[in-house]
Amino acid sequence: MENKNNVTEFILLGLTQNPKMQKIIFAVILVVYFVSMVGNVLTLVTITTSSLLVCSMYFFLAHLSFIDVCYSCVNTPTLIVDLLREKKTSSFNECMTQIFGEHLFAGADIILLTTMAYDCYVAICKALHYTTLMTWQMCWLLVGVAWTGGFLHSTIQILFIFRLPFCGPNVIYHFMCDLNPLLELSCTDTHTLGLLVAANSGFICLLIFLLLISSYTVILLSLRTWSLETWQKALSTCVSHIMVILLFFVPSIFVYMRPAATFPIDKGVDVLYTVIAPMLNPLIYTLRNDQIKNAIRKLFNRKVNLSDK
Repeated sequence: MENKNNVTEFILLGLTQNPKMQKIIFAVILVVYFVSMVGNVLTLVTITTSSLLVCSMYFFLAHLSFIDVCYSCVNTPTLIVDLLREKKTSSFNECMTQIFGEHLFAGADIILLTTMAYDCYVAICKALHYTTLMTWQMCWLLVGVAWTGGFLHSTIQILFIFRLPFCGPNVIYHFMCDLNPLLELSCTDTHTLGLLVAANSGFICLLIFLLLISSYTVILLSLRTWSLETWQKALSTCVSHIMVILLFFVPSIFVYMRPAATFPIDKGVDVLYTVIAPMLNPLIYTLRNDQIKNAIRKLFNRKVNLSDK
């Protein structure tokens, strides 16, 4: 079927139309983006240049940081620039590219978070079999599954939306291109397609979210017989990880686990998992970890010594 598309660009209304609020939001988002990029790049460089890379947990964390760097670069720079200009537009191809990148890295991120939870479960609940189960071949296989899963997920999403006809309104009541806002603009019946999007995004997010919460619950229950100090340390670690999971998954489930529709609250909700979550990952996974903090100190000391020479 021929795709009758008269729309060559979309107009984005952004987060707010208030000029004063735009300046405040610009400053906040810029700081968050800077912290996110510095934190994730620092984590990636520290792990890849130290002996920590031989440990599967840090191997996965390095890949998570790389994915978060890529994910932060999909929407946030455009959002920052749009907050400074009056007319916010995106060509049709730019919109499709943004959707593909967003779901590619978000999908890989979700699967990798699941992989890290599995690694934690094996390390604690199957400690005697850890070296047998988490071989380097298995680690690379799991990372490959994360990227493959993200690619398949984003490909399916873009195939849903790419051939839709857009022949009328081109104003997106959002700060970014996404599936639900575009489904509302299409000049054809998208009810069935909206259900497919909900199944491919919302249901998968809900399923993985429940799996992750269950895995961390099992980990904490298995530590009840350990010493109080060990249990409290594990509880602190698991709670911080669960915070990351909640911040990423709950907004995603809210946005995608429903028929195609766009609400004013969606803008704020989307900021949580597209802008804030990538910043929190290095803060929670890295700054609470003594081994990484020591590796960062060694990295800076090495740089200082080289500069002195």
